[in-house]
Amino acid sequence: MDFQPVERASEAFQQSLTEKEIGEICRRAFGGAATPVSAVELGTGMYNNVYRVDLTGREQPVVLRVAPEEERQFRSERHMMRNEFVSLPWLAVIAPLMPQVLVADWSHEVIGRDWMIQTHLDGVPAPEHLGAYPRTAWPVFFRQMGAVARSVHDVRGPHFGPVGGPGYGSWSEAVIASLEEIAADLEGVGLDAGDVRKAAEVAARGRTVLDEVAVPRLLTGDLWTVNALLDPKAPEPLITGVLDFDRTWFGDPAADWTIRMATAKEDERTAFWQSYGALDRSPDGMWRARVYEARHLGAIRLERHRLGKAGAVRESYGALAEVLSDLA
Repeated sequence: MDFQPVERASEAFQQSLTEKEIGEICRRAFGGAATPVSAVELGTGMYNNVYRVDLTGREQPVVLRVAPEEERQFRSERHMMRNEFVSLPWLAVIAPLMPQVLVADWSHEVIGRDWMIQTHLDGVPAPEHLGAYPRTAWPVFFRQMGAVARSVHDVRGPHFGPVGGPGYGSWSEAVIASLEEIAADLEGVGLDAGDVRKAAEVAARGRTVLDEVAVPRLLTGDLWTVNALLDPKAPEPLITGVLDFDRTWFGDPAADWTIRMATAKEDERTAFWQSYGALDRSPDGMWRARVYEARHLGAIRLERHRLGKAGAVRESYGALAEVLSDLA
């Protein structure tokens, strides 16, 4: 087998599989005669290990995604691959853009980690190909992103919180629980989480405002340019696939990462709103948006720590202090 793992330090969060482990997974998934011809690890993800695998007897490659070992997972990020799996029926509205799951295995009988094999989608990651078009064409891409997000956010869910649970009866409960979990994770790795806990206290005092969100809607969790694929031959940007829905939630669409990124700059991305629709700019809506930003910043701090970006971790404290000042 042509095996091409990403070389990482021994202390890195992501740890590649061995050639033998990939062979064992393929035999579990496709039978004893399944032989991987090549396995190339894709280095674009920052959480799961992802491989493009070619197998004898299969015309198209498959994608193997492997979750971190359970002891490496933070409580606020626990079993995210399982969360994505149970989200698939809720994501049927964008099924034509998503890879199909061929096999999923949480048994840990082959390797001591969750893994999933999906179909391989044609296309080029948007960050690699969008620049091939003139900037005047970029709004076409962002309008498509807005349409995808709108279709997902229109889906109603049965509870608030992660799709796979735990579920909560109110939006305030889900938000406060998420902030407290992120704070506990930060403290567990030796970082100060006082500001995140303060954000949870602010959210608790504003329960009434949070609970104006009475209908749980499906949130993509992580959708933006890095998780979109483009047709490399199209005369203008054309989204052919969307990936990685392991952070799906039911809640307020304004809390979605997609909305945070769409509002981050006044550039070509403003075309997003032409297909998505207008945000709630009422005083209560703006207050909720600041609470959501506090949650995003706490999660970003945790990710930066996981990636060993100490300087970026330090920067997060100033950013969150500004948000808390606005919430005071």
